[in-house]
Amino acid sequence: MNLTLLKQIGILSSLLGVLLGVITLIPFVGNISFLILMCLSSALIILLMVKYDALDILSVKEGVSLGALIGFISFIAFSIIYLPCVAILGKVFKLYSFYGISMIMNVGSFGVILMLTVFVAVLSAVINAFTAFLTFYGIELYNKLKQNEVKNQNYTDIYNNIDSSIDDEFRL
Repeated sequence: MNLTLLKQIGILSSLLGVLLGVITLIPFVGNISFLILMCLSSALIILLMVKYDALDILSVKEGVSLGALIGFISFIAFSIIYLPCVAILGKVFKLYSFYGISMIMNVGSFGVILMLTVFVAVLSAVINAFTAFLTFYGIELYNKLKQNEVKNQNYTDIYNNIDSSIDDEFRL
């Protein structure tokens, strides 16, 4: 992997983490966006980069490592936005939907919060590595099916050309 690819993935992962950190603050949409962050962020970024030809089809090992990197970076960016906003909303507006996080931030030290954040970021990296594996497998399967379809189409074109060249009395 080259350095520019890693920079692009880091920037896209950070942007996705920040975006989902803001969206997760919305009460009913927050659960879905957190699920997207934990499970599907690598698939979203990989599919986006493949669509715009910024990422070639890589080996499975490189794909899994990219997925883990995307998951870790996106969760860290998410935490940098989400945790301070939750603390502010909990202190100022007494929102009880974020009460658990506000309580941890009041009672726990910075080290405990940092340790929990890194632990969940590693968990996100593992889940996103598996999602990246499934994404690369799906892309590879789609490309093989597309190649087989082109081959089958070529065979039917040949058959139709041969069939049209046969005289009418020899047709079945």
